[in-house]
Amino acid sequence: MEYKGYKVSMEFDAEDKIIVGRVLDIDDIIVFHGESVTQFEKSFHKSIDSYIKDCEKLNQIPDRPVSGRLMLRIEPKVHAAAIKKAAKSGVSLNKWAEGIFKAATAH
Repeated sequence: MEYKGYKVSMEFDAEDKIIVGRVLDIDDIIVFHGESVTQFEKSFHKSIDSYIKDCEKLNQIPDRPVSGRLMLRIEPKVHAAAIKKAAKSGVSLNKWAEGIFKAATAH
């Protein structure tokens, strides 16, 4: 199930006879439930809408799932130099750039 780019897991809780959901692929924790698929879906939509509104109130950017694909536009000289560095390192440009991003974003 997907809503506004967010995907969810669905698990049936036999003891409480409800469907429990959790939003996937984000660091923030968003959980909800419903007694039917229809109620579950409504609860999912309401949870996402509330999450986005709460983030706006707190001046925070809502966490969003990402695909891992990134399109960059850079100067041709920089692009050529990056290709050469990657080749000298023995990796593809994608792997080389991933290493640069990891190093730049390490805590």
